[in-house]
Amino acid sequence: MSDMADTAAYEINGRHAARADFYAIACDPRRSVVVEACAGAGKTWMLVSRMVRALLDGAAPHEILAITFTKKAAGQMRERLLLWLKTYAHADDATLRRELVLRGLHAEPSAAQLATLRGLHSAMLIAGRPVQVRTFHSWFAALLRAAPLAELHRMGLPTHYELLENDAKAIALVWRRFQTRVAQDAAARADYLDAVAAHGRHNTEAALEAAINKRTEFALAEPYGVVDDSVQHFTQQFPALAQWQQPQDRIFGAAAQELLWASAKALGSSPYKVCVEAGSALEGALTGHDIAAVMDALFTDKGKGAPRKLNEKTAGIETVRQAQALLAETRDAIAQHEAWLHQQRMARLCRGLVLDYAALKRERGWIDMADLELAAQRLLTDERISGWLQERLDARIKHLLIDEFQDTSPLQWQALSAWLQGYAGAGSKPGVFIVGDPKQSIYRFRRAEPQVFRAAKEFVRHALQG
Repeated sequence: MSDMADTAAYEINGRHAARADFYAIACDPRRSVVVEACAGAGKTWMLVSRMVRALLDGAAPHEILAITFTKKAAGQMRERLLLWLKTYAHADDATLRRELVLRGLHAEPSAAQLATLRGLHSAMLIAGRPVQVRTFHSWFAALLRAAPLAELHRMGLPTHYELLENDAKAIALVWRRFQTRVAQDAAARADYLDAVAAHGRHNTEAALEAAINKRTEFALAEPYGVVDDSVQHFTQQFPALAQWQQPQDRIFGAAAQELLWASAKALGSSPYKVCVEAGSALEGALTGHDIAAVMDALFTDKGKGAPRKLNEKTAGIETVRQAQALLAETRDAIAQHEAWLHQQRMARLCRGLVLDYAALKRERGWIDMADLELAAQRLLTDERISGWLQERLDARIKHLLIDEFQDTSPLQWQALSAWLQGYAGAGSKPGVFIVGDPKQSIYRFRRAEPQVFRAAKEFVRHALQG
């Protein structure tokens, strides 16, 4: 590879860098680093290389925690580390020097370092505690096992549980429970029937399925009123209608009635046929107190379209235009009110469904993956117990490595960053290595978000001086 090609392939903080300089930083376990690289660029190679360098620097195997997303990837990572260590145990000095230089060791390796590298495999076997290579969920499960029983009770989790790696079984069972409760609860039954009447059974059930799949986000949003406030009440969006209990009541108010009758009179007195017909229709609608007919008289498409194009030469046409403007605003407010009513009834139905699901899991002694993530986030961000957990984590982990970080969800990152935040500015902070490709996130269905990668980069650079 030419010098130009070698330089163009690597960057450090946005500046082109030589390959050796890049790996000197990326593989140094004493530095916190975020690596962004495409598929096939050797991201996992760098991660395992940092494990080797950390062990070479004297870290105990159990003080290294590597997190990935699948059991298969975790197994492959363990196999690669063990294969390297077995190979080093029988390699000559020249081979070991070359391997260390490839992994960013600039200085000439000493004889003691070569001897240590050669003995890492046997040292790990003697220690009896391997490098921790885990999935996110297995680490969260270990964290949950270490939590006080009172905290599990506070979070509504069973103290003895079966971990559901696939929640399909539980979700399949919850529907009968939900339907039985709705059938027996008059208010819930009314909400369900109104939702079906407004948007159909298929759409109602699709919304409920989306809620159970997004139950973690629902649980996080609930304490802050986000669910109930996600659709504005019509009086918030249309302050001019604040005095009315329902937006359509405005049409029967004195001011609106005066304007509408004046419009009907102006149109009825017009020499133009289209205006006379609209005026007659409006008068009949007002007499019959028929809101839909009032709208149809002054708007196209059965009252749902644009204002009717009435002859501008008609005397009093300005009054008619004012009436159309009032009706248009009222129509928008009616639509907003209907949306709010539907959102409120669906929020109540979804809230009940989520509670049904939680009750089912408690009865069966189940905890699912979403429970693990939410519990970890709450444990590590709860001021009452986070310090106690922090001490336990501090005593165990000196090097944290995360593979395929682009697949990390916001909730997973909240839990991790809450733990790491305690190290910000501290001299005892661990070496953190995050590697991934935000362009290649494959777990959006698991709530992975590419912006989490950007947030982690900023955190490592500024909070951990990485």
